Amino acid sequence: MSHRVALLAGDGVGPEVVAEARRAVDALGLGLEWTELPWGSAYYHEHGEMMPADALDVLRAHDAVLMGAVGDPSVPDHVSLWGLILPVRQRLDLWANVRPARLLPGIPCPLAGRGPADVDMLFVRENTEGEYAGVGGRAHRGLGSEVALETSVFTRGGVERVVRFAFERAAERRGVLTSATKSNASRYGYVLWDEVVDEVAADFPGVRVERVLVDALAARLVRDPGSLDVVVASNLFADILTDLAAAVQGGMGMAASANLAPDASVPGLFEPVHGSAPDIAGRGVANPIGAIWSAALMLEQLGEHDAAAALMSALEAVCAEGPRTRDVGGTATTREVGDAVARRAAASG
Repeated sequence: MSHRVALLAGDGVGPEVVAEARRAVDALGLGLEWTELPWGSAYYHEHGEMMPADALDVLRAHDAVLMGAVGDPSVPDHVSLWGLILPVRQRLDLWANVRPARLLPGIPCPLAGRGPADVDMLFVRENTEGEYAGVGGRAHRGLGSEVALETSVFTRGGVERVVRFAFERAAERRGVLTSATKSNASRYGYVLWDEVVDEVAADFPGVRVERVLVDALAARLVRDPGSLDVVVASNLFADILTDLAAAVQGGMGMAASANLAPDASVPGLFEPVHGSAPDIAGRGVANPIGAIWSAALMLEQLGEHDAAAALMSALEAVCAEGPRTRDVGGTATTREVGDAVARRAAASG
């Protein structure tokens, strides 16, 4: 079966790493149909918007979206974020953001004495509401009395679906779910979150549940990452925790993600979450592992389970044996790492 994949290379190092992810997927011989989309900061400078008015219709005509990174110093961050990625997540209702944080063999860990057996976590992030719901406003601009309101939105339905999804993932893994909130200080949204976790837990008696305040969890993630299996958290808290987890797994270049609407007929969006890194763009030194790992998540979601496993096997072998980019202790270029993964992927096909 052929799949239609929208390719959104984005800004900065995005085109460099996405090119390697595409080559690795093509090496598997699946015959995917790629549609290249020019949206991003350059598109903004030309058209005054990050993506066209019919962008959501364009994406819905595909089976998946593989994206690099969007953002450039020439465009304010809130413009690029609210002009592309957040509207895509919200309007396609991609409510589950799934981020594996696993230390692969051969990748150095910044925590002394830790190896791959100590770092294997899965983060499930609520992806469409919470602190990034976009509800709020500003009044009396420029005056001493200026006020800005940013309102977090927690709905029972929104919390329940992402919590249930996280429980399901925990049941498939090691059977431990950690819910991160700040319900001691935020007594409405996060108290609702805690209540929903308790209610859903009744349907998963084989999963051990723990509620941990987000600040304590951040410290624990560094002190004892091996104690964590599946972590579920709100939009903001999971955003922060997953960057910390990425550092523990070897750096932001290793970080992959999937934006999903489970059981819905909309395309998932798959992206490395290291950002556009404009300071190293065009130098050929960006780590493509996060982008290739995201492509493996994409293949899994498309039902290409054997291909996804083959790509991850190729990825793990290259991490273990090299070549590696400089951020993970090597000297290779982006292209050299991509070549190595593509060769191994082709050999497994």
